[in-house]
Parts: sequence; structure tokens; C-alpha cells
Amino acid sequence: MVATFVFGQSRTREIGLITENDLYTSSKNDKYYTNGIELFYRFLVKDTDEKVRKKVVELTMGQYIYNPKFINKGAVAVIDRPFAGYLFGGVGKSLFFQNESVFKGGIVLGVVGNKSFAEETQRSFHKFFKYKPVFGWETQVANSVAVQTHFMFAKKLFVSKESNYVDFNFQSEADLGTVFTGFSAGFLSRIGFEKLAPIYDSNIYGASVSSESRKLEPEFYFYIAPSIRYQVYDATIQGGLINDNSPVTFDLIPIRFNGEAGFKFRKDNLNLSYAFVYRSKELHNKINTGYFYGSILVSYLLK
Repeated sequence: MVATFVFGQSRTREIGLITENDLYTSSKNDKYYTNGIELFYRFLVKDTDEKVRKKVVELTMGQYIYNPKFINKGAVAVIDRPFAGYLFGGVGKSLFFQNESVFKGGIVLGVVGNKSFAEETQRSFHKFFKYKPVFGWETQVANSVAVQTHFMFAKKLFVSKESNYVDFNFQSEADLGTVFTGFSAGFLSRIGFEKLAPIYDSNIYGASVSSESRKLEPEFYFYIAPSIRYQVYDATIQGGLINDNSPVTFDLIPIRFNGEAGFKFRKDNLNLSYAFVYRSKELHNKINTGYFYGSILVSYLLK
């Protein structure tokens, strides 16, 4: 009876952490998007639309840190990407439809520049782990206010030829705001080691929360998500839209290739994932190159 109660109860809330760092892929790879952290809280809300299987609200807060390739004292004159920090908090809503399509929308407020405390975070991190000191933060982009929106739409493909262990999804995203403005389109495929859960019950887009009093089926799958992105604006590279006093800025390469691949796992109340993320060259500089980093997610479902 105890086991039935524990595993049969609804799980309408989720709390989690995402941590991203280039050191999660290689101890020698330390450049560009060097660290990110996000805390999130998701909860289920009621929806009367028969086409909508779930409606989920998500609260987030986090910080992103960006560096050039070289951060030693003698390399301040050869910066190939601006130092920048982005501190933010926001709210979003996700709609998971009966046909396994997904729509997400959200708004974020924050700040870019020294008020993001990115310099202090990185210096403390390097000091604690006894990494080499960082030089060059005096050249970081100037302070600017962040008002940012994000939208995502995904649609399952080849539904008539559906497999229990493989699926294909079209995915598009749009960012509009004072920090990032850009658009991307690509595909996402799941390859299951267990039978794949429907998109509206899967952790691939954050749909593990549920009001149904039943045991959640375990998830364990590999996924891959290549895409093409057109970047219109990036305040961490070009400086603020209004405040153009940043000492070091660069022009964007607008068309990029993005790739992501990794593993996602769910057992009872626990969600885990690891992803390898690649970004092609983003700006015009002879030294600058494409880069990659690792992303780790840990979350727990609550009643």
C-alpha cells in the first residue's frame, strides 16, 4: 500500500538546476561561453482547451558568463571576444498539445555588464578551485538593461510511421530583445533505450509534471538536435543597443550552425541529462573559432 501511494501520486511541480561549462567537455577548452547556471521552478496549471494536454508555467533565474580565448595578463591586447556577463530572471509558459506539438513563450528581465556580477563570480570560482587568475574584465561590455523574449515551437513528424523507440521533430526558436535577437530552425530526434514517452509526458521539453495519479514510466534516450541560426543582434558581442560605450565589440557572423546531442534520463521523481553543445564561429575575428560546452540538468518532481 505504501509503494502504491508513493508511486501513484501526482507530480504537479518540478524544481531543478542547469549548469553549463566548457570544462564539462574538455579541461583544455575554456573560451567564449565559459559558464552558465539556471535555477527553475515549473508547475502545472489547468487549461480548458481540449487540444491542450498540459499547460506548464516556469520561473527561472540565472547568470551567463562570456570570455575571450585567452585570459592571461599578456593577452589583454588580443581579445577575440568581449568579456560579458548576463544576469536575469523570467517567467514562461509551455503548451503541450494532444498531437504532441509544443509551444513555449516567455519574458526575461535582467542586466548585461558589470552589474551582472559575472566578474566576481568567475574570480571567486577560479580562486576556490585554484585555477589561474583572469585578466581583462576591465574591457567588459558596458551596462545595459535586458528585456528579452523567447519563443519555441516543435511539431512531431512522420506520425503515421511512428516507432516506439525513434521519433523526429521539427523545432524552431525566436529570441527578440535587448540582449539577443535571432531565429533558428532545425530538427530534434529521440532514440530510446526505453520505450519513448509521448512528447506531452517527456522531459525533452520539460513536460514531466503531471496531475495524473499514476506511476511515471522511466525515460532513457539519446537525442540529437542540429539547427541553423540567423543572429541579428547580440549585446554580449556588440554592446548595448542604447549604451554604445563598450571598449571592445565585434561585428556578428549572422548565419551559424548549432548542434546539440546528449542523453536524458527519468526515474520516478528524478530527471537527469547531459548534453554536448556546439556553436559555430559567431563574430568577425581572425583568432575566434567555433566552440563547444557541456550542459548538465538535475531536477526533482514534487507533489
